[in-house]
Amino acid sequence: MQLVGITGGVASGKSLVLRTFTNLGAYAIDCDVLSREAVVPCSKAWWEIVRFFGDGILTKDLAIDRKKLRAIVFSDVKKRTALEKIIHPKVRRKCVERVAAIKKIESKPNALVVIDVPLLIETGWQDEFDTVIVVYVSEETQIRRVMERDGLTKAEAQEMIGLQMPLKGKLKFADIVITNEGTRKETEKQVRTVFERLSS
Repeated sequence: MQLVGITGGVASGKSLVLRTFTNLGAYAIDCDVLSREAVVPCSKAWWEIVRFFGDGILTKDLAIDRKKLRAIVFSDVKKRTALEKIIHPKVRRKCVERVAAIKKIESKPNALVVIDVPLLIETGWQDEFDTVIVVYVSEETQIRRVMERDGLTKAEAQEMIGLQMPLKGKLKFADIVITNEGTRKETEKQVRTVFERLSS
């Protein structure tokens, strides 16, 4: 079984790439989904976050309002780092558990487990994977997509992107680069080629 890590930047198209791998038959793990699972009401991470940020970040049903929390950590590096220290270890543990569960049911040596990890490089997790894929787009494309997706101004989109490691900097860690500048079909074709290569 092969572990494949997918990373990129905001609005680079990681979800499209992960979904395409899934449709082709790979096992998929989305760390964004795991991070939501890690902070369900009254979980350990939930309590730690509420203690640190206060109950003003909660919705009426006690769920963490991700939009409010994002706004708080967006412009405060210390608070963002504190949040990451709470969530990342829990997400990593959940991810390891999912991989172990897949290993129990999958015996094919060429089976692919594809994991979308937004901060794969930043957290130094890249060495745990057999293959690292970086989903790349230009900064101009990132800015345009973030503006369209989130309704932000250009300056706000640039600020959001600037909080992350530049995509160009991630390329040196990549075993494979998938460029998502074109159409959906063009990106899916690249993923299919990679899938066939890794599965052979």
